[in-house]
Amino acid sequence: MLAIAAVLGLGPVAAPLGVPSPFAAAPAHAEAASSGGPGVPVPGFWDPRRRPERPDLRLTMIRFVSEVDYPPFDYAGPDGNPAGFNIDLARAICEELKVGCTMQMRRFDTLIDTLNEGRADAAIASMAVTPDTRKAVDFSDPYYRPVARFVARRDAGSGPASPQRLEGKTVAVVAGTAHEAYLRTLFTEAQVKPYPTAEEARAALAKGDTDLLFGDGYALAFWLNGKESNGCCAFFGGPFVESRYFGEGVGVAVKKGNDQLRLALDWALFRLWENGTFADLWLKYFPVNPF
Repeated sequence: MLAIAAVLGLGPVAAPLGVPSPFAAAPAHAEAASSGGPGVPVPGFWDPRRRPERPDLRLTMIRFVSEVDYPPFDYAGPDGNPAGFNIDLARAICEELKVGCTMQMRRFDTLIDTLNEGRADAAIASMAVTPDTRKAVDFSDPYYRPVARFVARRDAGSGPASPQRLEGKTVAVVAGTAHEAYLRTLFTEAQVKPYPTAEEARAALAKGDTDLLFGDGYALAFWLNGKESNGCCAFFGGPFVESRYFGEGVGVAVKKGNDQLRLALDWALFRLWENGTFADLWLKYFPVNPF
């Protein structure tokens, strides 16, 4: 089993920074972050009127596990250590709770077993909250929501991505994913073209082999903002947030019944949103808005 272990260093908490959120009211002191510019939205699921109480956390260490290869959320950095949005968020949670933390990167399909066998305390790995995952683990409050987007070449123009408008268009998608199922169910007149990997699907669009690409909005935002896309493409229509296909939200998973840790995570996540640290992290990884 692939596992890269590292202790998360505890440094100063990021300076208060926030931006208006499309999903929840922003704190009164929130301002646009300079890295993202004014008006850049940062999603949040926290209701300021529902302030959680800080629980009596009797732990001195939280053992986190995460996914091995889901940039920009989880990946091995150039030095081999865990990196990504989820890793930085775990570090910020530990700072807020004033506890030590460790991080191990594992295959996604092993994470639930790792929790239930007591080999880790929490999984922060973009795990969607669904009826099936709820049966296996408990979750913190959501800290982001899965979103699907279409991407087109820049010369395609812009506009709504309706089933009628996509009639006859070829759409690249990763085979066997919820995104493919969504396309085949709702965009029945489009020509769905599955590819084995996300890299191959993106390359097909960049080369002009397909008219559009449909997939995970976060990974696509990361691609659009990077050198690999070479500025070829842009979001087209959307976003799409159908929970039946893409999940109810993404939370930190803990072993069933571990309410003490779950409530502590809820409190820390709320505090990170309230003081602007969450917005700072979001804009660091998503200067191209996935929504």
